[in-house]
Amino acid sequence: MKSEFLQNGITLPQNEDAFRLGTDAMVLADFAELPKGAAVCDLCAGSGAVGLLLLAGDPSLHVTAVELQEAACAVMDRAVSENRLEDRFRVLHGDLREIGKLLPAGSFRHVVCNPPYYPVGGGFVPENEIQAIARTELCCTLRDVCAAAGRLLKTGGSLWMVHLPGRLADLCCALRAAGLEPKRLRLVCPKPNAAPSLVLVKASRGGKPGLCWDAPLVLANNDGSPTEDYLRIYHMKGIEN
Repeated sequence: MKSEFLQNGITLPQNEDAFRLGTDAMVLADFAELPKGAAVCDLCAGSGAVGLLLLAGDPSLHVTAVELQEAACAVMDRAVSENRLEDRFRVLHGDLREIGKLLPAGSFRHVVCNPPYYPVGGGFVPENEIQAIARTELCCTLRDVCAAAGRLLKTGGSLWMVHLPGRLADLCCALRAAGLEPKRLRLVCPKPNAAPSLVLVKASRGGKPGLCWDAPLVLANNDGSPTEDYLRIYHMKGIEN
């Protein structure tokens, strides 16, 4: 199993056949603005990439990761052990559709989420079951994810999320249905003037209507060279275990 070195001595174990560090995790961790010492819940945590990236950037944070798949939880447990994060990274194996059985309502001011992107029947489904569950809404829908986040957040708390631009309307509807008001949006574009590949959203529990658009996050220049934003976000190198 390979690991990625992040920052501050933290590494992320990766099973390349199932759980790999992707652009969506990188840009989400960069987008989330969290105060020092914050307690954060990571829903649909997968192998823990987002939570580990947050801890690598700010060791004062505390992360609670919720994940359905046992294999992913095993990767996170390994990361906790390797990085000696027992006091700052908690792994919960469970179904977010029953989030009330895992965590108390209103127990967080900050939630992050990189959820499955495709509705059942709405995209290519990998033959690998682990990847299929991570990629498609086989085990939780967008509304399930938003409902879980809404239950966990205190009034005024924030959800930081990444998704596909083509599902922005679905996302905004699901957020409002869960009492979460979209407050900020940022498109992620491969190159200048290219169609966006991802959208980042911040939503507030019980917030008033009013949506702000951030400038697009562009990852490469027209000549293919990385932008300054890309270089800032991708501050790690791979190492072999």
